[in-house]
Amino acid sequence: MKKVLVCGAGGFIGSHMAKRLYEEGHFVRAVDIKWDGYFEEPYYSEKITLDLREYQNCLKVTEGINYVYQFAADMGGIGYITKIGADIMHNSALININMLQAAVENKVKRFFWSSSACVYPEYKQRDPNIPPLKEEDAEPAAPDQFYGWEKLFTEKLCEAYKRDYGLSMRIARYHNIFGPYGTYDGGREKAPAALCRKVAMAKNPGEIEIWGDGKQTRSFLYIDDCIDGTIKLMESDYDRPLNIGSDRLVTIDELADIIIKISGKKLQKKYNFSAPQGVRGRNADLTMIKKILGWEPKVSLEEGLERTYRWIEQQLKKDTN
Repeated sequence: MKKVLVCGAGGFIGSHMAKRLYEEGHFVRAVDIKWDGYFEEPYYSEKITLDLREYQNCLKVTEGINYVYQFAADMGGIGYITKIGADIMHNSALININMLQAAVENKVKRFFWSSSACVYPEYKQRDPNIPPLKEEDAEPAAPDQFYGWEKLFTEKLCEAYKRDYGLSMRIARYHNIFGPYGTYDGGREKAPAALCRKVAMAKNPGEIEIWGDGKQTRSFLYIDDCIDGTIKLMESDYDRPLNIGSDRLVTIDELADIIIKISGKKLQKKYNFSAPQGVRGRNADLTMIKKILGWEPKVSLEEGLERTYRWIEQQLKKDTN
């Protein structure tokens, strides 16, 4: 049994990680500033509500901990990260600076940090038919959003703490993680959840709005595969940034079509060309993670979207009752 701290345990990936580790029998200290409340509690050994932008709070939560999984961040979908810059960089940087220092102070054995595919340069993502992004493609640096710059800065911060203080680091670059028990409305939701909500709420027959022209491409990874890959990385000896994602590239149009098919509805797509859409294409190269960890996705996009759609559909019914 390990003594594990999960920061951001009230959010999407953090709550899934806390639940998995708790079910495996570890002591799990779950920390967040707010709680989504989608999972039935408890999915942790200890729950603490604190603001990790305050250093003393970070010292408190890391006390007596062996492993830290750091997911806490100010973040959201493309609508949020294109609109908000200063708060994202300020809040997330404070959390990460404080957590790394507290981990050193309290002699944490190993520290995981969740980076993002948003660290990759905009100049490599201008074509929908983009070649998969390799880990070394992150430099020369030119992320397309403030969010990506903060992620890249913190990757270097982690590298510095590893070099100067000997902190054992693990870093994952996540590529569009999706699944049930996560944000599906309110402005911070990601594309799969947003489209599931739109389809579930649409009249039959009816229409849904697509941001952009629908030809922009992404790869999407189901949450269970994400958790499996992250735990494998944490238990490995590999201490450089590593892609965790899918290498199946689809257009946003194709993503919407899969969800519409799952719903059984007859829906038309209406395009909002003025809405934010991010880079034109982004895909994950999994060569390194297959070689290092022997990991690759198991859950198909269709199966993952089926589970996600049914959960969001159920939540929307609860919201209207």
